[in-house]
Amino acid sequence: MAQTSWAAPTQTLRLSTWNMDWLLDEQAQNAPGVPTDIPHRNTRDFTKLAAYATRLHPDLIGLQEVGDSATLARLFPRSEYQIFVSHDDIPQHTALAARQGLHIQRNPDVTALALETRPEHHPLRSGLDITLQLGSRDLRVLVVHFKTGCWDNPLSEIHHACPVLFQQFQALQNWISDRAQNEEAFAILGDFNRRLTRTDPLFTGLNHITPLTLVTSAQASPCQNGSFFIDHILLGGAAAQWLQPDSLRVMIIPQNSARTLSDHCPVSVTLRIPQP
Repeated sequence: MAQTSWAAPTQTLRLSTWNMDWLLDEQAQNAPGVPTDIPHRNTRDFTKLAAYATRLHPDLIGLQEVGDSATLARLFPRSEYQIFVSHDDIPQHTALAARQGLHIQRNPDVTALALETRPEHHPLRSGLDITLQLGSRDLRVLVVHFKTGCWDNPLSEIHHACPVLFQQFQALQNWISDRAQNEEAFAILGDFNRRLTRTDPLFTGLNHITPLTLVTSAQASPCQNGSFFIDHILLGGAAAQWLQPDSLRVMIIPQNSARTLSDHCPVSVTLRIPQP
């Protein structure tokens, strides 16, 4: 008689990250302190963005450059998603949308990432930190948006945006160290404004603390004519073993039209989380 083989039950989770390119409502777009050259979207633009969000259909998505929760809900309606926005007192924030039914515990924002900058620079954003409870498993998730302008410069660079970015990565090292010490499964989602590779010294500094999976490693983004990724998903702890192979996907947002909806494209992966 043939023996029956039983597979352990798993829960599938689609993780995404998307920089929304100054997603502000019609009034906030013209508020004092907001740059004049940002996208000034109308109702039709929001409808198009909502269609992309519906097509993306994430279970959990980290977002950057979001004005407030009400504006984000125009893309990810509250009937389907829980919405979380960082507490920074600035025009744009890190944010997260999680499918209704997922159990989310919010942790304090990682304010160490929001370094003080010169007055002429845009203020920096805190990291949005949550714990997703999936049955008997927890997944710690951090949404980040780092300083722009230090794409692949060496650690010896003392000009441009690099010193600020390097300090932000030091703060990220501390966050990862806490996760490793507590033996937590974790994911870091966001716009790193850095062309991370397995050999980038900023990545190796993180990877030295605990082994990390850089899901965009050795890949070229089909967004913006095949550029290097600056939007990344990093997995650590048990979460690195949950990655479904070959599940990396990029949803193309047209970049060459007269009216660009966003200057970034959503990046997604699928996790398969075993449930004992």
